[in-house]
Amino acid sequence: MYDLNGKLYPCSTSITMDFIGGKYKTVILFHLRKATLRYNELRRMMPGVTERTLSIQLKQLEEDGLISRTVYTSKPPLKVEYALTDFGQTLVPLLESIAKWGRDVAGEKAVVKKV
Repeated sequence: MYDLNGKLYPCSTSITMDFIGGKYKTVILFHLRKATLRYNELRRMMPGVTERTLSIQLKQLEEDGLISRTVYTSKPPLKVEYALTDFGQTLVPLLESIAKWGRDVAGEKAVVKKV
């Protein structure tokens, strides 16, 4: 058993999945691995996600300390940017491995159309 912040996990992969589990969390993190992005930029990169789901996933990633949210209010319109934190950056090798595995499987077993 692993204890992290008072929460018990049966194995170390459970810890990882607690942070990145969710249909779009890994996708969000993958897009943020190389650049700071605004909400609408993320939304355009993920056409299948609803605004509500994206907002919830972003909030959870921020609460877990994986991403930072910066709001600029100096002049209208309101501007919000998201970026990986130092803690979030530690996931980049894992995200790239997951993406590579997906490309390899798709290359072997499926016809892939890039959108």
